[in-house]
Amino acid sequence: MVSTETREEIEEYLGQVPTWVENLAEPASDQSWELVRDLEFGETDLSAREKALIGVGVAAAIKCPYCIHFHKEDARMEDVTEDELAEAVNLASTTQYFSTILHGAEVDVDEFVDETTEIVEHVEEQRAAAGAD
Repeated sequence: MVSTETREEIEEYLGQVPTWVENLAEPASDQSWELVRDLEFGETDLSAREKALIGVGVAAAIKCPYCIHFHKEDARMEDVTEDELAEAVNLASTTQYFSTILHGAEVDVDEFVDETTEIVEHVEEQRAAAGAD
């Protein structure tokens, strides 16, 4: 159970204390809220819009209906369009898809890292060449 001080802060941020807060276990209940407050609502290197899109993609990938609902609503508050929401979900699905293939094929991680480095170098060279035109 969160402390009285944390409960008041949650109510200030959200207009209420959601029922799921009661399920936060001690001794980490206050710290659990602080994570949400600081990462979700706080000023960070990512914009609120970027965080919302990441949240949608992750929620879809882990197949959590609670998280999907919350993060889609959050994204809509940040003026994310339905097409952008769909794209975030599709990006999450391709990451999960290829992760399954890579793991199932037991692709060597060091080889994958080396190939990725070469690909990045190639793409950066292509972009530089295109910018020079």
